[in-house]
Amino acid sequence: MSELVQQASQQLTALVRGELKLAQAEVKEKGGRYARGGGLFGGAGVVGMLTLQALVATAIAALALVLPVWAAALIMTALLGAITSVMALTGRKQFTGAAPPAPEQTIDSVKADVAEIKESAHR
Repeated sequence: MSELVQQASQQLTALVRGELKLAQAEVKEKGGRYARGGGLFGGAGVVGMLTLQALVATAIAALALVLPVWAAALIMTALLGAITSVMALTGRKQFTGAAPPAPEQTIDSVKADVAEIKESAHR
């Protein structure tokens, strides 16, 4: 009997260690993806900002052909402000709706392991 208890204890310890290693690997992989994605978004933001500046200057110059320069610049400023507000509100909504970066596969696996252990204990 004591040998069975010892064997079960060793198997449980090995299972817990395996699950912890799985969780660590899963979180590490997700963290790397977040880092790469963040870097790419940052680079795209810089280039996009330069593109937007050139586009705004072009739009102001085009409007200045029919309006005073100050009016053309004011119109473009108001338009960009409206776009910024919509994008910021949409982005905020996306962030609040995002799932937490938890190791979901590992959590499900641990729950299945606990259920299996409970079922085995009742036999």
